[in-house]
Amino acid sequence: MFGIGMPELLVILVVALVVLGPKRLPELARTLGKAMAEFRRSTTEIMDELQTAQLDDARAKRRAPTQAPESTVAATSTEQQPQTPRTGGA
Repeated sequence: MFGIGMPELLVILVVALVVLGPKRLPELARTLGKAMAEFRRSTTEIMDELQTAQLDDARAKRRAPTQAPESTVAATSTEQQPQTPRTGGA
């Protein structure tokens, strides 16, 4: 957890208790906990949206080569073979 051991954590808590006082410390801890929960929730939502977008892009790329554009299909089906002129020979 951020490289903070138990002695360092105790020093931080004692300093916070002295600076903020016993009345405001629980209020601050509750507010901080709610903020961290909201941050995690938002981060999870963003990650889900990014993963969904990546999956949609991957699916679209896999489907794209199998479907020929209509203009290509129309051009190949209406092409005519060049006709050679017939000469009126024997």
